[in-house]
Parts: sequence; structure tokens; C-alpha cells
Amino acid sequence: MNNKTFKRKIYDRMLQWKQDSDGDSALLVKGARRVGKSTIVKEFAEQEYDSCIFIDFSIASKEVHALFEDISDLNYIFLRLQMIYQVELHERRSVIVFDEVQTEPLARQAIKHLVKDHRYDYIETGSLLSIRKNIQNIVIPSEETRIRMLPMDYEEFRWALGDTVTSGLLKNVFESGKSLGDGMNRRLMRDFRLYMLVGGMPQAVNEYLVTNNFSRVDQMKRNILDLYEEDFRKIDSSGRAGMMFCSIPAELMKNASRFQVSSIDSNMRESRSADLISDMLDSMTIDIAYHADNPSVGMSLARDPGRYKLFLSDTGLFVTLAFRDKDFTENTIYERLLSDTLPANLGYVYENMVAQMLRASGNELFYYTMPSDTSNHSYEIDFLLSRGNKICPIEVKSSGYRTHKSLDVFSEKFSERVLRKYLVYTKDLRKDADVVMVPMYMVPYL
Repeated sequence: MNNKTFKRKIYDRMLQWKQDSDGDSALLVKGARRVGKSTIVKEFAEQEYDSCIFIDFSIASKEVHALFEDISDLNYIFLRLQMIYQVELHERRSVIVFDEVQTEPLARQAIKHLVKDHRYDYIETGSLLSIRKNIQNIVIPSEETRIRMLPMDYEEFRWALGDTVTSGLLKNVFESGKSLGDGMNRRLMRDFRLYMLVGGMPQAVNEYLVTNNFSRVDQMKRNILDLYEEDFRKIDSSGRAGMMFCSIPAELMKNASRFQVSSIDSNMRESRSADLISDMLDSMTIDIAYHADNPSVGMSLARDPGRYKLFLSDTGLFVTLAFRDKDFTENTIYERLLSDTLPANLGYVYENMVAQMLRASGNELFYYTMPSDTSNHSYEIDFLLSRGNKICPIEVKSSGYRTHKSLDVFSEKFSERVLRKYLVYTKDLRKDADVVMVPMYMVPYL
């Protein structure tokens, strides 16, 4: 299959590092498996340097691994690398890439001395970088500029489809506050739902572009999910991490106010579940939203570490995981989501999508629940954003339903703290009194 190299926003951040650092730090690109780290780093190295030695430690020879057991003679190491990879290095004009650096911790530890030597630039890529076995007995270098690589966002997805215009226009429309019209919104939502189904994993996007076949795309995503589960088994032999990962769609469907660890293992200690969550977050396959006990600008200070919701970092993978028990030919989720006939009880797919977009825009995720005085029902604000010295509550609807009782109750309770109120839904941009009704595809501009 012809694998395409897609335009990614992280390239500009890498270029900024090269210009600002000038060799004073290594660049560490971290992200989930199959998110495209190696591809973008290789492209960057080939485009921005005279020469590059690309060391993939997952397949490197024993000879290459052994070079980092003793780094007292850097001249010898550089000579051997040039001979092994048949690449000539040029001082201040070449880069050495440590791909999958988590599989050779000693190479990561050597970064301190390699950067100090200052002859060449260094870029590392890795996943599961903080897992205990990957950092045991090494000194983590402080000479690293670390950036996080996420699945392709909606704008990058549109670029991959050859559309370089829509995202910029949508941003202008959002800032103007003008409606697009119901017909245009229906077309834009249809395009957006395609992104929800395919997702932002480059291999899945490539499969869609090459084959135009959802069955093939779904199989590619199943392969990625299998890879993630294998990783979870490596870091947690009990299997609980994998079970927690696989239960994320089911937990969201319950519409509960928190992720119920007891549904995985009723005997699991809170400390153990916290360790597993930490490792899962390090894999960058999931995102977490904490309950903000006191919703204000400093929500990190008021978060409840034992009360949280989990999301998948890629909604395309979320869709496949949620219905992985069915063969693709029996699975109606693709047809229903694309045709906008998704049942109301599957609205959590949209909630995961909003979580993904907010994280891609650099936001931490928080939510808030309030008990009702008149019933057993609780009001919930799905997401809270901090903007300046105020907060913006967000309520997510999976349809065009315009009621926003949770927003109204929250705003009445915390009126002095609220800057803007958003209802994210599937219809056109408009206002209902002081509530901004935002179509899903405009979430990146909140």
C-alpha cells in the first residue's frame, strides 16, 4: 500500500526548536504508538539537515545498542555510527535520530553528554517513556525539549483530503458570530462525521484515501487497538489496564458522573488504579477529565483525583473499540453516524470527539456535576475551560436539541465566574439569549 506523508502542524514546532535551541537541547517527540512520530521526524531530518543518521532502536543491531554502554569516547561512537549507517555527519549540519528511544534507555541518558558535545543535533521519539522499566537505573536528561504529538486534528484531516480552505473560513465565521445556513451546516457536519469515523491515526487516514473502504479502515484501526492492548499487557501483566482501556466506551455510555473502577475489578485498591491510570496516560492513548470540585480559574488545584472520566485520544479508534465485538458487516455505526441517524444513547461518541478536540487545542479537561433539588437527576457540565480570570462551561448535545438546563443552573450558581456559555451540538452557529450554540466542527476555536 502506498503510504502518504501528511502535513502535520508539529513540523512548525520542530522547526522552532531547531532555530531557538541551536543544539543546546535535544528534541523529544512523544506520542501514542502509530500516531506518526517516526514519519514526521524522518521527514524533518531529511528536509532540514544536510545529513541524518536514523537509529530505530526497536530493530537496531546489538552492535548499535552496545555503543551506548560506554560513552566516554564520543569520537569513536560517531565514527562507528557513520560506518554502520553509511552516512557522513557534518558538524552543526547533521542530526542523529533516536527512534523508539524507550527501548534503549542508555541512549536517552547519553543525551546530556551528546548535547554538551554540541557537534550535532538530536531528536528522540518514543512512547511509554515514563513507564518504570523504561527509566529504571538511568538519569533522565534535563537537556530535552519535549513536545507531544497527537492524532491528526480536524484541520490536518481536511489537509489530507486536499482541502486547505475550509478550516480557515470556519474560524472566520466563528469569530464573526454569523450563521452559515442549515444547508451548509448539514454538508459540513457530514464532512465532520467522516473524520469521526476514520479518526486521526495516519495509517487509518491513508487506508481511507487509498481504498475508500470503511471495512479496510476499520480493520486498520482494530490492528492499532490490538497493538495498544499488547502494550498494556507488557506494563500490567494482570490485564487490568487493558480491561480499563476497553471499558471506556461502556463507562461513558452509562452517563455516570465518574469512571467506575469497580466495574473492572471490585477488589482493586485506589492506589493501584491510580498507578494504572498514570501508565495509561503515559501511553497517550487516553485522555482524562477530572471533576473540578470548585470550578474556577485554578481548576487544577480543585480537581478530585479519584473522580474522573476517561476518553480515547482518537475518536476513530473509539468508534471501532465501542463496537469491536461485532464484525464490520454487522456493524451499523458507520452508516448511522455518516447519515446522522445515530441513536441518542450513542451520544457519548460526540462527547469523546469534543474531548479530543479540546485536548488538541491545548486545554486540560475538567467537568462539574450538580445535584438537583427536585429529583434524583444531576446536572452536569461536560467540560470547563479557563479563559483569563473567568471560566466557560460547555454542554455537549449529540443532536440539534437546544435545551441547556445544566448550563442555566451552573451559570446561576457561579454567575460571577462565567465568561461565556457554550452548547456544542450538530446544528448551525447561533445564539440563544446568552448561550452560544456551536456546531461540533467549530470546537477548536472555543
